[in-house]
Amino acid sequence: LQELLTTSKPFAVQLKALMDLEGRYQPTLSGLRLIESAQDNNLRMTTRLRELEVKDLLSLTRFFGFSSETFLLATSLLDRFLSVMKIQPKHLSCVGLCCFYIAVKSSEEKNVPLASDLIRISQNRFTVSDMIRMEKNIMEKLYWKVKAPTSLHFLPLPWECSLEFVQHFILFPCLERFC
Repeated sequence: LQELLTTSKPFAVQLKALMDLEGRYQPTLSGLRLIESAQDNNLRMTTRLRELEVKDLLSLTRFFGFSSETFLLATSLLDRFLSVMKIQPKHLSCVGLCCFYIAVKSSEEKNVPLASDLIRISQNRFTVSDMIRMEKNIMEKLYWKVKAPTSLHFLPLPWECSLEFVQHFILFPCLERFC
């Protein structure tokens, strides 16, 4: 992913490569449909519970001053995991915190908090060993593939496309006339 984003390939090539890569990281539709169709009875995951967990991820991201990339990656990990695993709502806070921790370790270079600090700050009622087991479970279910493309990877592409247009159709023809 990093190699793709640092190359100076044409817009269409970068867009196709990102879309192909994104397709490999999408949550399964069947898993997401189960969540969408679930009744809010505290026995199954629902979209409302998922939305609340995403708000918690955003709060943690802001609290620690981490990047938008970290938040988007944590949300992607959460969605991908929820689409392949049926979990009980009581485990959602542990799953969400582990997705956040994985994202932080993957995208933040410094100031990675300790698992015990994350548990304390988020006021959750599980242990560090619970978190380690859940993190391992998440990583295994996602086949250890963490760095998925997020919307932040797609945002610069239109700008780069416009720069390509300016270079090839405005700047270069002008330079040829004057040189």
